[in-house]
Amino acid sequence: MSEKKTSAFYQRQHRQRMRDQGLVKKEVWILPVHARLLAQYEKQLRQPVTQELILSKLTKGGSHTMTQPSLWATASLHDALLKEPLFQSGEATAELIQGVEPSILVTMCEYGDLPVYLTIAGEQIIAESLMWPLSDIKDVAAFNDEVLRTHKLFPLSTISLDTLPDGNAYYTMFGALSAASLISSVIFEIETLADNVIKAADGYGQFLTNDTSAVEG
Repeated sequence: MSEKKTSAFYQRQHRQRMRDQGLVKKEVWILPVHARLLAQYEKQLRQPVTQELILSKLTKGGSHTMTQPSLWATASLHDALLKEPLFQSGEATAELIQGVEPSILVTMCEYGDLPVYLTIAGEQIIAESLMWPLSDIKDVAAFNDEVLRTHKLFPLSTISLDTLPDGNAYYTMFGALSAASLISSVIFEIETLADNVIKAADGYGQFLTNDTSAVEG
C-alpha cells in the first residue's frame, strides 16, 4: 500500500507548477463576502491575454444554461463535470468510483494533482480533501485551538478530524452544498476547496513535524 500524500506535498507541487507558468504570488486583503469575486478575478489574471480582454471578460461575466435534475446523482454529476471548461481544458480530471457509496475523484492538476472527493449524501454534495495525519501534528491541542480560531479565514470550507478505514486519524478539509446546486456552484466549491487546502498548508505549516510553511512559494 503506497504512502498517503499530505497537503504539504500538493502545496509544493502547486507552487512549482505556478512558478513554471511564470506566475507570482501576491497577498490581498478583502471582505469575506467578496471571496467568490476574487476567485473569478484571479483565474482570469492567470491567463496570458491582454488587460483589455481580461477586463472585458470580468465585466461581462458568464452564465451556465445547462439544465439539470432537481437533485444530482453521482453518475450524472460526473458526466456534467466532464463537460465543464475546467475538465475540458485538462486543468482537472474526474473519475467515477463505484461502490456501496459511489463517489467522484477530482484531481486538480493545477494544484499539484491535489485529490478532491465528491460524495452525495441525501440532499448534500460533500467535497473533501485530506490534509495531514494526526501523527504529523507536533502539539495537537495547540493546533486544534488555532484551527477553531482561524478556520473562518477559509471561505466555504472547514476542517474536521476523521478516522479512515485504515484506522488512522486524518485532518480533512471539506465543504458542502445542496445536491440541487447549479453545476457552476459545484465547480466553484471544488476550486475554492482546492485553493483553501493549499492556503491552509501554508498557514498551519508551523504545527507540522516537517514544517513547510517557511518555504516561500
